[in-house]
Amino acid sequence: MPPRLAVTGLVVSDMPAALAFYRRLGLAIPAAADTEPHVQLAVADGIDLTFDTEDTMRSFDPGWTPPSSGQRSALGFTCDSPAEVDSTYADLTGAGYEGHLAPFDAFWGMRYATLHDPDGNAVDLYALLPT
Repeated sequence: MPPRLAVTGLVVSDMPAALAFYRRLGLAIPAAADTEPHVQLAVADGIDLTFDTEDTMRSFDPGWTPPSSGQRSALGFTCDSPAEVDSTYADLTGAGYEGHLAPFDAFWGMRYATLHDPDGNAVDLYALLPT
């Protein structure tokens, strides 16, 4: 059997701030996780999302340093409708999170938007446009 994707991991500088952002996107993350150096959360059938503090990364990779420019990674969240893309983007930017690309109708047939989480990771919101 070939290797299969099972985990997507994010390195975060402030665990409570990062988890607050992803809770606002609807992920069920227990409050007790805010004080943990590593958080692992099942988000889909067989797929986990992990959060590790920068100190956790350095604990097993002493030479690790955060990227000096650009984003660290990107996550995509599908929405049920184009209106949900707009309302989710408005909710998050209204709460002070950084919007990167305001919602737009993409040529590939989706309503699409991009925000940044507290660590600068791109978070895409998208929904199919009606045909």
